[in-house]
Amino acid sequence: MLRRVVRQSKFRHVFGQAVRNDQIYDDIRVSRVTWDSSFCAVNPKFVAIIIDASGGGAFLVLPLQKTGRIDKTYPTVCGHMGPVLDIDWCPHNDLVIASGSEDCKVMVWQIPENGLEEPLSQPAVVLEGHSKRVGIVTWHPTARNVLLSAGSSCQSSSVLGKEALPQLLFHPLTP
Repeated sequence: MLRRVVRQSKFRHVFGQAVRNDQIYDDIRVSRVTWDSSFCAVNPKFVAIIIDASGGGAFLVLPLQKTGRIDKTYPTVCGHMGPVLDIDWCPHNDLVIASGSEDCKVMVWQIPENGLEEPLSQPAVVLEGHSKRVGIVTWHPTARNVLLSAGSSCQSSSVLGKEALPQLLFHPLTP
């Protein structure tokens, strides 16, 4: 007796639908840097995307309502001397974003309420102290104005308001 076996799946009857062209972001030069990052960050007002930029690192900050083709001359956040590796929005203020870069710096940016109308090159805060590239920046989810940065130098730094806290030195695990 031959039985017909059907594989059980919860997703067997789920189908996707393509998004219309007016609901996507088009013509964005996403960074080609090989780093373990999502290359974007989203909050209730903006989406930020790390892009390829000549002469240093940059990222776009787009209002969520601005979809479609993005002009190549759209203003960017461009203050790093090396490629940007990670970005993260502050969970307590939708206008504050932090970025870490290969130039060993962490920069905290204040985005204008209506978004960027001209390139932003002056950060609100610059954190220096890493001796190698900064690959991870993340805000504390519940404590205000606490930012953690980490990278290849096995160091981390935190910021509270506009004053840098003492750096914490973490030693790599040794066998």
